[in-house]
Amino acid sequence: MPRRLSILGSTGSIGVNALKVVENLIGEFELVCISGHKNAQLLVEQAQRYRPQVVAVTDLESARYVERKLAGSGIDIVTGLQGLLEVSRRKDIDLLLNALVGSAGMEPTIAAARAGVDIALSNKESLVMAGDIIKKLCTDSGSNIYPVDSEHSAIWQCLAGENKADIDRLILTGSGGPFRTRPVKDFAQITVSDALQHPNWSMGKKITIDSATMMNKGLEVIEAYWLFDVGAEQIEIVIHPQSIIHSMVKFRDGSLKAQLGLPDMKIPIQYALTYPRHLASNWEDIDLITMGTLTFEAPDYHKFPCLRLAFEALKSGGSSPAVLNVANEQAVYRFLGGEIRFTDIPVMIEGALAKHDWIAEPELAHIKYLESWVTTFITDYRSS
Repeated sequence: MPRRLSILGSTGSIGVNALKVVENLIGEFELVCISGHKNAQLLVEQAQRYRPQVVAVTDLESARYVERKLAGSGIDIVTGLQGLLEVSRRKDIDLLLNALVGSAGMEPTIAAARAGVDIALSNKESLVMAGDIIKKLCTDSGSNIYPVDSEHSAIWQCLAGENKADIDRLILTGSGGPFRTRPVKDFAQITVSDALQHPNWSMGKKITIDSATMMNKGLEVIEAYWLFDVGAEQIEIVIHPQSIIHSMVKFRDGSLKAQLGLPDMKIPIQYALTYPRHLASNWEDIDLITMGTLTFEAPDYHKFPCLRLAFEALKSGGSSPAVLNVANEQAVYRFLGGEIRFTDIPVMIEGALAKHDWIAEPELAHIKYLESWVTTFITDYRSS
């Protein structure tokens, strides 16, 4: 029997690659739903090619275009946030891939977890903002979370068959982004074009900027905390410029397990969709002989203050990670819009963390309020 699959964010980088995985594994999946926001033309093309039962469109103007183009196709169209939540809580699917970008992915993850649906999670912001809520819902409903990020997929694979009590630490690797070797004194002159030139990975704009500031790695630390139930002090970052070792686990006896692969998101996407199997694929294979030297460096917390802010938010707990995430998201969008400098991003995040009213155990209503408050704070921020 094919696995019944829904893909939220099918027009983004992860969603597009997930559809390539589905197309490559003929007969393994039945596509129930896809969703998009503003890339209506691509969404229509995907619907016509893959014939899902339902298409969800969150942007209402785009929804009108999709409805017009798919009229008479027999494909149901649902719109807005409510439409997205409607497909997220469907219990007639086997797996929901949440490939949405940013805070918008949080509520669909919560809806799926509450419904007991298994989640292949690419949207790390869900756990960063509402990790405690989502974990409790999964425990109550029996929903499982399968990580899609290459780093967390690597740790997941390294922990297969291991005893949690034997973990010494989790080691998240990061390429260091495009500014690993750039002097920090030149950071104020970094342009949007500069920051979008990632050395190894092809990703969407928001996550590419997060990689340039290294906030992406900081968010991954918080995600790892919730996924693998370890202490913050057991999570470490190591810079690995070649992006071949995707992460590692060190055990108490001194042994180290690592997962290697080319920097191709189709590999961790496929594993999350086909777990616990490693099915055959036609992706480019890794060649150890021609790979060359693998190197490692310590992260530079002075050059990349977003790393420090993420660890501080995790240790502070409560509402701090949610504020960190929303402040970063809004600051990145302002940078992409040419409104602020690259170096303003961590300054704005630190300001939001310092000025918000900290909540020890935020509920969803608190998080949504803070999302609005932080967005206003970042929007009103003026660069000195």
